[in-house]
Amino acid sequence: MRFTLDDKPVTAPVGVTLAAALLAHSGDWTRQTAQGTSRTAFCMMGVCFDCLVEVDGTPNTQACMTPLREGMIVRRQVGLPALKGGQNG
Repeated sequence: MRFTLDDKPVTAPVGVTLAAALLAHSGDWTRQTAQGTSRTAFCMMGVCFDCLVEVDGTPNTQACMTPLREGMIVRRQVGLPALKGGQNG
């Protein structure tokens, strides 16, 4: 399957989560906290929120709970993107 990560093409096997694809690709960080600390998938079951990324323009998406789809546009998340309703999280 093909998707993009920060405007670069990436391939991954069919049937994996986005977090698994990102870890297999580079093992690099998926988000940075407001303080600039790098984080990546940790629990792989939706509990820790360290794998948050932007998917197809939607921030705060848990990569470990998102099945990989052909053509996804993924961006590493930096800081505290606005949540729906105008609050920051």
